[in-house]
Amino acid sequence: MLDYIVVGLGLAGISFCEQLEENSKTFCVISNDSQTSSVVAGGMYNPVILKRFTLAWNAKEQLEKALPFYSNLEKKLQIKLDTKVPVLRRFASIEEQNIWFEASDKPQLNCFLSTTIKNNTNIAIDADFGYGEVLETGRIDTKILLKKYSEYLLSNKKLQIETFYFEDLKFEENSVSYKGLKAKHVVFATGYGLKENPYFSYLPLNGTKGELLTIKAPNLKEINVIKSSVFIIPLGNDLYRIGATYKWKDKTNEPTRASKDELLEKLNTFLNCDFEVVAHVAGIRPTVADRRPLVGTHPEHKRLHVLNGFGSRGVMIAPTASKELFNAIDKGEAINPEMDITRFTKKYFKN
Repeated sequence: MLDYIVVGLGLAGISFCEQLEENSKTFCVISNDSQTSSVVAGGMYNPVILKRFTLAWNAKEQLEKALPFYSNLEKKLQIKLDTKVPVLRRFASIEEQNIWFEASDKPQLNCFLSTTIKNNTNIAIDADFGYGEVLETGRIDTKILLKKYSEYLLSNKKLQIETFYFEDLKFEENSVSYKGLKAKHVVFATGYGLKENPYFSYLPLNGTKGELLTIKAPNLKEINVIKSSVFIIPLGNDLYRIGATYKWKDKTNEPTRASKDELLEKLNTFLNCDFEVVAHVAGIRPTVADRRPLVGTHPEHKRLHVLNGFGSRGVMIAPTASKELFNAIDKGEAINPEMDITRFTKKYFKN
């Protein structure tokens, strides 16, 4: 008898597995790597929404949990995950500078927004009005994290790389069983794959397609993350990640020419050096209409749970949301009502 079966191994699945290991719970993960949003993510943690100069939802509290979480994973897996890197918001006008200063006066933002305008010294970038610097930012290497965590679970015989078939899930009096496995609880952390889940498909998971480019630009020589109409994220070795697009109708993981052209058009409005596109990837972000996660227990099947809906901020949200779900299941604690799926039960669940 296992304590848990975890379905899915993106940022949500990994963060929940860490809760289980921390609390000495037995578990097995089932994942087929079909959902790619964590793999193709930019990996940035940034507490500020730079389009509107506002604080992201519960950003301060999320950072307080996320940074130690990734630090512990670095020690556990013996890898480098967290790179501290400034995020510079490119100003397009004096008016934007003024809005930045107004935002930096707000109590919840003043610890994250520098009040010193940084002048642009990089001739490869057009930024006549300079930059505003966001503090407490960095990048998690999500690709290496997913790879190394999968290897870690495989070495401990805790991962089965296969598709989860819902028809093989059986309910027993005090447990659930699946293909010879028996567990007290099943947690679905499947990203946009939740749409195919017959137990949680009533939840309003929308899914937003995002596409990213990787360019090689030997003359760019930029060490900061630049946010303008697109992000430029330095990866080292003259490589930079460019993103991202937001498409609501296309639900495939296939990169498109239209999104590539869109990213290049925006990039060329402020980049003044030659570059070569060396990679183009796409994934579906698990997004929700109210921009809050989906965390909680099925209204009828009390041994089935969901951890989902992190959108584009999975790096920051995952550690907090996974702890909320574990404490709810194991200790009976209430989930933050803003992320608890009970907010949708009456409207969407049909008895």
